[in-house]
Amino acid sequence: MVKIDTLIKEGKASKIKELELQRYINFFENSYKDNLEHSGYVKEPFPRWSIISGYYAMHDITKLILAKKFRLKIELEVHATTIKALKELIHNERLLELIEKGYEEFLFLANDLAEAKKERVKTQYFTGTEYMKEEYRKRAEEFLKNIVEPYIEKVKRLL
Repeated sequence: MVKIDTLIKEGKASKIKELELQRYINFFENSYKDNLEHSGYVKEPFPRWSIISGYYAMHDITKLILAKKFRLKIELEVHATTIKALKELIHNERLLELIEKGYEEFLFLANDLAEAKKERVKTQYFTGTEYMKEEYRKRAEEFLKNIVEPYIEKVKRLL
């Protein structure tokens, strides 16, 4: 397991200065709520954005707990570093499993984007079909219900 001191030495994380702490906490308290609300709001018309927003709600509430409980700010490789810091500081297997699933889903969509960029010249994005829209709707619903919401509730209890 990566130690927090190592993340700090590598410049991937830092301790939050006293004057910056409240501003940082306020930002993430609002950001995770905005992303969670957006995720639910766009679930039907734009399910891929629902998944992305849901993951960012998880990511932001994680950064909130790191700031609030440990005065830790993530600087580089923010997604992977956030998960590493969480693993080091919070020993809750279910919580870690949920954030890792959220991150995997986010990476899946990022890979879709990279592939779509390659294919853009040949054809329009393949996700425009009714079949794929319905698949993403189902996926967004399951992701929000089974990953995002339980994760948010667990972190809120820790906060």
